[in-house]
Amino acid sequence: MDEHPAYFVKSVEKTFDVLRAFSPDTPRLTVSQIAAQADLTRASARRFLLTLVDLGYLRTDGTHFELTARTLEIGSTFIAGQSLPGVAELHLKSLASELGETASLCVLDGTDVVYIACVPSPRILNVSISVGTRFPAWATSMGRVLLSALPPQKLDAYYESVQLQRFTEQSIGSLDALRAEIQQARKQGWAMVSQELEDGLRGVAVPVWSGDKAVAAVNVSLQTNRSAPEVIEQDVVPLLQKTAHEIGLDYTGRTAHRFSTAS
Repeated sequence: MDEHPAYFVKSVEKTFDVLRAFSPDTPRLTVSQIAAQADLTRASARRFLLTLVDLGYLRTDGTHFELTARTLEIGSTFIAGQSLPGVAELHLKSLASELGETASLCVLDGTDVVYIACVPSPRILNVSISVGTRFPAWATSMGRVLLSALPPQKLDAYYESVQLQRFTEQSIGSLDALRAEIQQARKQGWAMVSQELEDGLRGVAVPVWSGDKAVAAVNVSLQTNRSAPEVIEQDVVPLLQKTAHEIGLDYTGRTAHRFSTAS
């Protein structure tokens, strides 16, 4: 028999055993079937089932029981919290196709940025990034726009903890320089990082807003020999802003905050 801590409520476990007994292959079950699957007596299974009927999570015709739509409430908050990559995917595909470059969505996680969605370039040769990849926030365009959106106290705490290092000869070398870059990102609403993380690679990013909070950043990665900075500012940044605005609109259901066309 499994050992449980003193706080463990066995009836809660059994309630979920009853709910998990239903499946696409067995959407309608009798008391006896539930009792067998949940390891309950028939009398106990009936009490659980009728209680769940009273609460609105099950319905019955007197013989069989089945789930109701209310059971969706159990997982809806989690799904809503994880829906951003799904919302972003079509927009990232459109962006990657239009630019012919890899398009990604990242979030800030501690002192790192983490890729939560990525659509590779349609080119044969492209930047290889996968979901779950992490980089130091300070060294990336995504990290700098997300850091620029932090409240002052959180940003100050970040500055106190950050440790800079040289990835390339172009990597930023001082905290003062980093502060200036993040301030510039805050002012213009986007960031560009050129060859600071990897030689030959340039990244540009804009934030995705949900109300007054930047929940993610949209990024494209480009080879430096294909994209001059002035071309990126003129042609790529507006497309990134449009994509971020559309993602924010779909994600929040209202107009994204601070959207504007790059000057």
